[in-house]
Amino acid sequence: MSNLLNLLKCGARRDLRACRAVSHLFLRTITCSSTRHAGESETSSVLGKRWKDTADTVIIGGGCVGVSLAYHLAKSGMKDVVLLEKTELTAGSTWHAAGLTTYYHPGINLKKVHYDSIKLYETLEAETGQAVGFHNPGSVRIASTAARVDEMKYQMTRTHWHVTEQYFIGPEKVHELFPLLNMDKVLAGLYTPGDGHIDPYSLTMALAAGARMYGAQIYNPAPVTGLKSTPDGKWDVQTPHGTIRANRIVNTAGFWARELGQMIGFDHPTIPVHHQYVVTATVPEVKALKKELAVIRDLEASYYLRQERDGLLFGPYEKMEKMVLQDSWVREGVPPGFGKELFESDLDRIMEHVEMAMEMVPVLKNADIINIVSGPITYTPDLLPMVGPHQGVPNYWTAIGFGYGVIHAGGIGKFLSDWIKNGEPPYDLIECDPNRYGKWADIPFMCAKARESYGFNNVVGYPKEERFEGRPTKRTSGVYDLLKDKCSMGFHAGWEQPHWFYKPGDDTRYKPSFRRTNWFGPVGRECKLVMEKVGVVDLTPFGKFSVKGKDSHKLLDRLFANTMPKVGQTNISHMLTPTGKVYAEVTITQVAPGEFMLITGSGSELHDLRWIEAEVANGSYDVEINNVTDDIGVLGVAGPNSRTVLQKLTNEDMSDTGYKFLQCKTIELAVFLFKLLEFLTQMNCDTNPLEAGLDYFVKLNKPADFIGKAALKEIKAKGLKRKLSYLTVDTDDIDPEGNETIWLNDKVVGNTTSGAYSYSAQQSLAFGYLPIELTSVGQKVEVELLGRRYPAMVIQEPLVLTEPTRTRLQKKAKSQAKPAA
Repeated sequence: MSNLLNLLKCGARRDLRACRAVSHLFLRTITCSSTRHAGESETSSVLGKRWKDTADTVIIGGGCVGVSLAYHLAKSGMKDVVLLEKTELTAGSTWHAAGLTTYYHPGINLKKVHYDSIKLYETLEAETGQAVGFHNPGSVRIASTAARVDEMKYQMTRTHWHVTEQYFIGPEKVHELFPLLNMDKVLAGLYTPGDGHIDPYSLTMALAAGARMYGAQIYNPAPVTGLKSTPDGKWDVQTPHGTIRANRIVNTAGFWARELGQMIGFDHPTIPVHHQYVVTATVPEVKALKKELAVIRDLEASYYLRQERDGLLFGPYEKMEKMVLQDSWVREGVPPGFGKELFESDLDRIMEHVEMAMEMVPVLKNADIINIVSGPITYTPDLLPMVGPHQGVPNYWTAIGFGYGVIHAGGIGKFLSDWIKNGEPPYDLIECDPNRYGKWADIPFMCAKARESYGFNNVVGYPKEERFEGRPTKRTSGVYDLLKDKCSMGFHAGWEQPHWFYKPGDDTRYKPSFRRTNWFGPVGRECKLVMEKVGVVDLTPFGKFSVKGKDSHKLLDRLFANTMPKVGQTNISHMLTPTGKVYAEVTITQVAPGEFMLITGSGSELHDLRWIEAEVANGSYDVEINNVTDDIGVLGVAGPNSRTVLQKLTNEDMSDTGYKFLQCKTIELAVFLFKLLEFLTQMNCDTNPLEAGLDYFVKLNKPADFIGKAALKEIKAKGLKRKLSYLTVDTDDIDPEGNETIWLNDKVVGNTTSGAYSYSAQQSLAFGYLPIELTSVGQKVEVELLGRRYPAMVIQEPLVLTEPTRTRLQKKAKSQAKPAA
């Protein structure tokens, strides 16, 4: 046995052998004792259980995520739910997880996932009779730099309008929650009272018990040996015990997910990462405490630390140059038989974090180590999981790539269960859509980004953040080489796209900040150029689909709430869910009779294509759909001189009358200029188009029964409770960007959806949802930014006139100026 201080004095490798011996003994104890848990013996073999030849849903993988989905589907009343586990439940990443649970997440809707998980874990033992080992002493994220303090204020701004309790606290409260801290560097903390940890094994067994209780079948050992799609969109799931015909399959196979996907032609961008944590023996100072310590996350030192019985559990995230990827599994597959095994630990990689942890928590210096765990956890390139139906084949769903499977399991199980049962997601979670990656996400990219994401686990999370590893991908537009040295590039769905352009004297470094930073001036310069003259925007990353065929008009009339444009015309329309929420906003052009071009956002490319393809399959439409995103470059020309510039490059008539607003033409151009334009969205699966002020684009009186029409009629009849409003915000050196809390009289009344500084209006502006009674022009509210509330007021939009409005006003002025006859 050794302790952390001795490891530092003697060198990690010298004492590693003793630590490993204890580690292996400890792990054998876990493995042996696990067989004594109630509930597993009945699932250790399929012998004695009736094999189901058909199922509505087959879930493949028996970790905490897969078992949670089985539990939620069965509990919701869905029949014929089957879970297949290749060896035993929890094999893979679940059994060795540290089991942390937290309400905190910087993503707005991922907070909902965490919330649903913890609320389930609080009641699961009472519901199933299975102990889950849930502790909720709270957690504190420690700030020891000014940037961390800003980050916490930034996150608090996005929390007040959520149901989760979270508080920005001072050093005294931090010390009260974790009295063993050295407070020399502690400036503040972010305190989440309901946080804690849970035993992953017990959690999975309780979920399995609940799944069986509500009628789901769990088969193990039952490895999947083949997947075959049927002409009617179902699946034949092949195992050594027989084949199950399933209406849908869900891949929850953890670090085997990539191999499962390859059975049907997908190379899911998931990769195992070596994650280590250390467990100590009893620490006298911990044993003497009267209540359990809060979990702490020392962000600068990049580790988490919690109480484990009367000792401590310490888990660091190594820097990207030191951490280890198990990339051989990506290229060669997971070794046969690997399930509840571990990697060799390597304390040398984490000694920097050990030193900082001992400085922050001095009792660690003399703490004896009883276990070192080094196991595989699965990462995607951006660290977010891949959740939902997959584009390219029907009725194939994924819930994979969970770096934090325990805290996601409960909420994701509910999210997917609701989606499967109701035919639409319960809320917007597009950042976790499995279709955000395409073939451009190859193995070199995946490895580079996973390494970056692991190493960046606890870096300061700035707004408008860029990460540069693995770039550029194969997705570069025709102007990339021309522009790459002249501008700051952003990353959009694999594409490189100019964010802002340099001029001599500009500070060209990447300098993220919670306040206005070095790009503020150059972007203002570009806005002035476009508003007063002309600019060109590289919009190639936009998703582009060609739709043609006998039923093309019929299909699009069913999918979209607006009427279809005439030949040579363009309009904006929205795909709605059955309950009337906005699934996607798309620009539609009818380029020839029955032939349409659809353009959607870069991050929505395959997300939207999957929805369209699903409707084609459901309605048996005679259409041809081609994804031409990579085949067509897009340039936008903007500004009052745009027609003049284009006229010099083509023989086509580019005047107001010759080329009208929302008209489409095929023209030949000779030369191009380039600039940046940023797009913001106010609508998604969390809202409906009436709330978002999109009434103009929704034709409730059109003959076609478009998806969501009945729901919108009902919503309109009942009346709206909130509405998207346009706000001016009186700020100083900080601007809104979206998801900030809106206050009135010390009460939370809404949230912003987007915001920015308007160089034309010379002030900060924001869109935000407010109760109907607070949407009148002139209504005053407050918008919270970095812990301070700034005055805001509802105004009549827009402050900048669009081209149709300018043209209309010009015509009106001319007619009024004509002398009377």
